[in-house]
Amino acid sequence: MNTVGIIPSRLESSRLPNKALKDICGLPMIVHVYKRCTFAKSLDEVYVATDSNEISQVIENHGGKVIMTSSHHDNGTERIAEAAENINAEIIVNIQGDEALVMPEHIDSAVIALVEDEKINVSILVNKFSKRNSPSDIKVVLDQNDNVMYLSRSDIPSDSRTKDFRLLKAYHILPFRKDFLMDYVKWDKGYLEQMEYNEYLRILERGHKIRAVLVKSSAR
Repeated sequence: MNTVGIIPSRLESSRLPNKALKDICGLPMIVHVYKRCTFAKSLDEVYVATDSNEISQVIENHGGKVIMTSSHHDNGTERIAEAAENINAEIIVNIQGDEALVMPEHIDSAVIALVEDEKINVSILVNKFSKRNSPSDIKVVLDQNDNVMYLSRSDIPSDSRTKDFRLLKAYHILPFRKDFLMDYVKWDKGYLEQMEYNEYLRILERGHKIRAVLVKSSAR
């Protein structure tokens, strides 16, 4: 399958302005993400999708590929969908632009989930997590078949009765079948998506599955 990684990136980060260009050991964050993605064996090509000329110039200066997009997208998934319109690929992998330590083999693991099960249209990486009361981190609960039941900024499942259990956190690498991604962007936002500010809930509210793949990450 032809598989393309797309990294959505913008300067207007609500929590940390210009985050994409923050220096990490001599390189901008977005360059770290791009270069690490190019080592993933499952990706035939990698692009940064952005509305920022500054981000575009930085990536091109480091030998990377850029697709310019609209500045009116509400989330990264909508941005990569625009970027993917004219790309010939069966799988589009959404790789969050602040995953500066993304492991290439983790990207491969997420892609394999779609390759091995043709009924799955989207997958997501998850890792064990222990931080409490951190609304910037998306927590995940799974069913017995490793499909996502819900995603929340709250700590789920609740620890009001059972203490000291381990949470699962979303690790934002999401391969989509391209046809499914193009359908996704035509759907109206769901109630839960608007409540939680998480676009992946739009998929669950429509009754579709998201397959989770557990990996080990430094995020705890």
